[in-house]
Amino acid sequence: MTAIPTGTERTRHWVPDGPHDVAGALRPLRRGPHDPAFREDVDGLWLAANTPAGVGTLRLRIAGEVHASAWGPGADVLLDGLPALLGACDDDSGFVAHHPLVAEVRRRRPGMRLGATGRVWDVLLAAIIEQKVTGTEAHRTWRDLARRFGSPAPGPVGGLFAPPTPRAVMGIEDWEWHKAGLDGARRRTVLAAAQVAGRLERAASLGGAAGRELLCKVPGIGVWTAAEVAQRAWGDPDALSIGDYHLSNLIGHALAGRRMSDDQMLEELAAYEPQRHRAALYVLAAGLGKPRFAPRFSPRDYRRF
Repeated sequence: MTAIPTGTERTRHWVPDGPHDVAGALRPLRRGPHDPAFREDVDGLWLAANTPAGVGTLRLRIAGEVHASAWGPGADVLLDGLPALLGACDDDSGFVAHHPLVAEVRRRRPGMRLGATGRVWDVLLAAIIEQKVTGTEAHRTWRDLARRFGSPAPGPVGGLFAPPTPRAVMGIEDWEWHKAGLDGARRRTVLAAAQVAGRLERAASLGGAAGRELLCKVPGIGVWTAAEVAQRAWGDPDALSIGDYHLSNLIGHALAGRRMSDDQMLEELAAYEPQRHRAALYVLAAGLGKPRFAPRFSPRDYRRF
């Protein structure tokens, strides 16, 4: 159904075809509990984003059916991409569960879907910020950059910001990066990506391994970062986050009762190719966790260095 203009607001009504975890498809886009670009309140789910047409704000009210409203120059882009964002384009028909745990979670969670924003920059910026640091550190930096250098979200809600655009990122001074807590390596990667951001958007249309390979041409972007982007930008079901600090051990303890290296995890999940990321999500959804044998990794504050 096409968007219907209602003043400066655009609206769209969408009905999922079968079981569909709408909120779950959006959850990977949230960067911490106080993400300036994502909010959940009594009025619905709110998302502020950059689009080729400009900044847009999307609000979703979910009651079986999805009632969407959007504001700003990017409103029509966000509404046009609504079904894909909520996982309607995700095809899991060829998936076969090779582990009893995966089969059980799949049975209990038939509505799990991989959403796709269709746009690279916003999720790429967040993924680079999250490289080799704790979630606490990354979320703090993300909040600071969005609030100081992002665009206020159009529409009726205050305090919501779209992430900084590539142009805004290029104008950030060194001392401001330091104040935001971003170290030199991640800063150089952000700037390298911003310089070719327009070309990197092609990764979403390429999809799959080709899209990930395009992202990896940027210095500082490796397999983990490309996978994190692919999972969100085009809903890549095979984009496994190899190199993640926790993932291999979570998979290992859940499926084999032991710690695993990345290579061992890849061997364990080989039967799921080309849907290894989907299999990993089912395992993580079981919520089993892993035994702790050491203190938690302590967050660092680069602003103090």
